[in-house]
Amino acid sequence: MSEIADHAEALVRHDAKGGFPPQQQEPPGLTSAMDPVPDHGEDTYVGHGKLEGRKALITGGDSGIGRAVAIAFAREGADVAISYLPEEQSDAEDTLGWVRRAGRNGVLVPGDLVERDTCQQVVADAVEGLGGLDILVNNAGYHWDRGPSGIEGLEPEHVERVLRTNLHAVIWITQAAEPHLAPGSSIIMTTSIQAYDPSPSLLDYAATKAALNNLTVNLAASLGPKGIRVNAVAPGPIWTPLQPATRGTDKIETFGADTPLGRAGQPGEVAPAYVFLASPSDASYVSGTVIGVTGGGAVF
Repeated sequence: MSEIADHAEALVRHDAKGGFPPQQQEPPGLTSAMDPVPDHGEDTYVGHGKLEGRKALITGGDSGIGRAVAIAFAREGADVAISYLPEEQSDAEDTLGWVRRAGRNGVLVPGDLVERDTCQQVVADAVEGLGGLDILVNNAGYHWDRGPSGIEGLEPEHVERVLRTNLHAVIWITQAAEPHLAPGSSIIMTTSIQAYDPSPSLLDYAATKAALNNLTVNLAASLGPKGIRVNAVAPGPIWTPLQPATRGTDKIETFGADTPLGRAGQPGEVAPAYVFLASPSDASYVSGTVIGVTGGGAVF
């Protein structure tokens, strides 16, 4: 196996339950409080100049998959703007440090994306701080998995945040970013295995991720004539702060154990898919597709 796969395997529990030690945080969750701390590719990702001179905005870029993508993009030569919730300031600053250690320009753009005005401001601040925009990664996401399963367990405040964060924000961020994207630019959505194999306890979340798949295809068709490629990555169970911040401890103890590979993935194992889709050379004819990084779960 690769070095990062070896490390990912070492981080999970090797008992009958699999998963991770029982733990909980309050949303949105912080990387430093996780046990074990996720692997974002800090010690393993090696860049090859695939994104040299590009400028990327990553929503939810402070931690989890977003942090891993920020590190990978920076090591591939991109400048990176990191969008995050104000409560995640410490995580965002850590990620910014990794971007700058790669020798790239990094910009912090805090704000809660549930509001359209904030989405527009985040894009404006990113464009100003980076001097342009070539890559948009719509990665910010939210779910709640501590209540009863199924339709009867849905609470209005959680459903509202799921819809606004996972779907509305993507529309408003993309709408604001599109005028800045020149031919050869790339938009990447973070969808989920839940779009294909939904869990009853994540009913609303799964629905938003299925909607993002549809949005990906539609945007690829409408923006293709402008030379803008639109794709998505569908991760499986990935060890990020969202998990202990929104799931019950019993689900943390078995998180990822039911995948064909028998474990959850680490953020650093997902990031290369984003690099591929963002690359103007490697993925120049790839648009309107979804790449699964699921540990064996089907995305078709």
